[in-house]
Amino acid sequence: MIVDLHTHSTASDGVLTPAELVAQALAAGVELMALTDHDTMAGCESAAAAARDTPLELLAGIELSTLWRGRTIHILGIGIDPGASALRAHCQALCAQRIARTEAIGERLTRRARLPGRELARTVLEENPLPTRAHLARALVAQGHARSISDAFARLLGPGSAGHIADDWPAIETTMALLRDAGGNAVIAHPSRYRLSAGALRSLLGEFAKAGGAAIESDNSDAERCARLAGDAGLALSLGSDFHDPQIKWNRLGRFDKLAPGTRSLARQIARC
Repeated sequence: MIVDLHTHSTASDGVLTPAELVAQALAAGVELMALTDHDTMAGCESAAAAARDTPLELLAGIELSTLWRGRTIHILGIGIDPGASALRAHCQALCAQRIARTEAIGERLTRRARLPGRELARTVLEENPLPTRAHLARALVAQGHARSISDAFARLLGPGSAGHIADDWPAIETTMALLRDAGGNAVIAHPSRYRLSAGALRSLLGEFAKAGGAAIESDNSDAERCARLAGDAGLALSLGSDFHDPQIKWNRLGRFDKLAPGTRSLARQIARC
């Protein structure tokens, strides 16, 4: 089975609409997919409609920003109920937080980098109901203030830069409780990206498992280590591309190596349900 349990649409910071994302997944032969936009479930209904009567099984999902020991960690909720009232209220609060952060970044870019930050922020807010730093990075590139998305983050949006604002997301305990109540499988997204020592990462995974976490996301560049970490913590492995843009050729939908024999797969567990 070709699966992809981590994808984004225009409901957050992807460039394809939910329906276009489904069409792309079908063209790639994906059979099981979750739409996991940042802090919103707004695209799930239209994605489900596009997937109806096709070979693609679509799961409602979300990617929630949360804090663990002061560090931002992204938790996926796979197979959630998009009508869960507490989760919907949580998303509304996060959206308001993101809007305020975008405005604050615009102010910093204006005052500290001498860029038209307020205008950039206003444009991003007008065009995107749920603004992310990726939207600001794209706007910086489009207006010639950065050479690329990575350059925008490195010089203007990332830690130590003129536009950086420290994250202040809800605690991981809050996030886990909301996902349990919404009936989803909780997954730690892209564990290899977090700048954690080996011991800290093991502590995170242990606490996550005790709180009802289901899996960690595998990484093609570090798949053996992810499998070992998952096994040690009693977690399954989840396959997700973190797909945003079809122009990024190295990050295609369903782009994974096969899991090692004996590896516990979240997709297999879901498929058996």
